[in-house]
Amino acid sequence: MTRGHTVGVIGAGMAGLACARELAAKGFEVTVFDKGRGLGGRTATRRAEPNLRFDHGAQFFTMTDPRFREFTDDWLARGVVAEWTGRIVRLENKTVIDSSLQPRYVGMPGMSAMAVDLAVGLCVRIGTQINAVTHSAVGWTIVTEANETVGPFDTLVVTLPAPQAAALLGSYHFGAVASNVKMTACWTVMAAFESRVELPWDGAFVHDSPLAWVARNSSKPGRERETDCWVLQASPEWSAAHLEVTADIAARDLLDAFGSVVGGHLPPQQYVAAHRWRYGQCSEPDGRSKLFDPEIGLAVCGDWLADGRIEGAFLAGIRAADAVCEH
Repeated sequence: MTRGHTVGVIGAGMAGLACARELAAKGFEVTVFDKGRGLGGRTATRRAEPNLRFDHGAQFFTMTDPRFREFTDDWLARGVVAEWTGRIVRLENKTVIDSSLQPRYVGMPGMSAMAVDLAVGLCVRIGTQINAVTHSAVGWTIVTEANETVGPFDTLVVTLPAPQAAALLGSYHFGAVASNVKMTACWTVMAAFESRVELPWDGAFVHDSPLAWVARNSSKPGRERETDCWVLQASPEWSAAHLEVTADIAARDLLDAFGSVVGGHLPPQQYVAAHRWRYGQCSEPDGRSKLFDPEIGLAVCGDWLADGRIEGAFLAGIRAADAVCEH
């Protein structure tokens, strides 16, 4: 492809930003769109007063692939990420079992730091809901919620969760593929306690509970440690069964579950909020990493086409960019 080839990327999560950065580095003119107020998708950081931060989406990442390791080594050198050395365990019927000792990494000072770094130098339009995309002889045109028409773009890259990608693409190629992918919800509670929750570990994969994961967010590097902040994430089963409850009810019930898990009375909370990720995880990732149709210049990628992890989303974006470059 020559310089001047235009690409529209829908979604500013890890897949979308990794794809956009790779294409921009090769000379493509890239514009990224995202409906959210910030970058990163589920690598999200929630801020609250006074000076509280919660990683309420992805909790950490690991790495195995050489390409992702290269990026991570650079992030480590520049302080964008750091290793989280907290004690991670599994809780089975209140029995504590140490988890694997593989290195786990987190963004600094929040998980959104990687997305912010990937977006440097890119044209990113946040707060922009995309209502429709159309393809014609001149390329792809994007229509926003504000009825603004943007484009045309020579290539369109869609990195949305599968149900949203299916709704946007409709009868276009890969819409049917996305419509067959099932994604599960995840209720997440963010709680700051008035005193420390006395536990000999910092994160736990929880079994036999409404909760699937709990973590002392303030134990992660780069976080404010004066306040004991926790993130509680419900299991897919509990989240599905309670999908439409209010945030207040979800927070109450999951805090009760946390108290039951740790076997004791929790300190009073100075801050509590709940967030529902309607498309939190893919129960059965497609496994193809990316989809690409060179005839109409359409690529689709995301963690639902990979393994659901941050590394998988990043590599899906890189491989989508590779496919665009090769054609």
